[in-house]
Amino acid sequence: MPAWATWQLFLTYLVGLVFMVVGVWTARSETHRTGVLDRVLLFGPVFLAAPMAVFGMDHFFEAQGVSRAVPSWMPWHMFWTYFVGVALICAAVSIVLKRYVGLSAFLLGIMFLLFEALMHIPNIFRSPHARIAWNIGLRDINFAAGALALAITQTDEWQRSGTHRFLWVPRFLIGIPMIVFGIEYFFYPLLVPGIPLRINMPDWIFARPVWNYATGIIEVITGVCLLINRKARLAATWLGITVLLVVLFLYVPIMVVNATSIDNGLNYVMDTLALSGAALLLARSLSPKGANQPAAASQGSMGTQLHSDGPGPAKPVSLSS
Repeated sequence: MPAWATWQLFLTYLVGLVFMVVGVWTARSETHRTGVLDRVLLFGPVFLAAPMAVFGMDHFFEAQGVSRAVPSWMPWHMFWTYFVGVALICAAVSIVLKRYVGLSAFLLGIMFLLFEALMHIPNIFRSPHARIAWNIGLRDINFAAGALALAITQTDEWQRSGTHRFLWVPRFLIGIPMIVFGIEYFFYPLLVPGIPLRINMPDWIFARPVWNYATGIIEVITGVCLLINRKARLAATWLGITVLLVVLFLYVPIMVVNATSIDNGLNYVMDTLALSGAALLLARSLSPKGANQPAAASQGSMGTQLHSDGPGPAKPVSLSS
């Protein structure tokens, strides 16, 4: 391998690429059922799954650093680091291959909510004025919302009626962070738009503040629409598309410039891509009945296989029950 490359670098990029290719390929099987705009929604699962696989790899290659995020009162820090890495990769495999999607997406959403209770909220209480602590917590709430929205589309209730009594949960979990992120970009106009973390836009990006102001306005408007449940599906769709365009035109070039640094390149791409995926998954869950039925519900539905011991027949069980 070249002197500048490492196995960590090579394998992490390879895993991200493989999951993107497989996820896009499996999503193509449904494109003939939908209109032009709805086709974008079909890529929501892979936009969430590929980042989860990359983050899972981080838990192995950066185990020592990741383990420091485990609460001090919990035993076996390294065990939980590797366990979460395995869980993230397994969830990604399940989602892109459309096997037990409801179960894996539901557990993935619960895991991110546990991150909030065990790590992010205590960090916010310790440093209430730390902008990054708040934003990382809000970011993971978005990831949880995307996973829960995907799980909802696999339930019997959603399959029958095209809606679900708990759809308000992912709406709120995405709407509130979007309003906060959008407002924040007016105070920090040189941060890269999407999720306001630490990275600034490079000098070579044209009209740098304009990107943030435009993205901030869209995030605030779509967030409000999601909270009040007005044009929510359209708002979630355009939110996902907007963030995807930010990934393609800003984060991917930054990743190319920082190709040898996972932390300063690829991870930022995957963070923001997962945000796009969460918004598209929410829009998918808000689709009218019959507009976007999951193609592999019989193989991956939480509603039909939550209590199955294998890929064979299982007793139907509704999430609401």
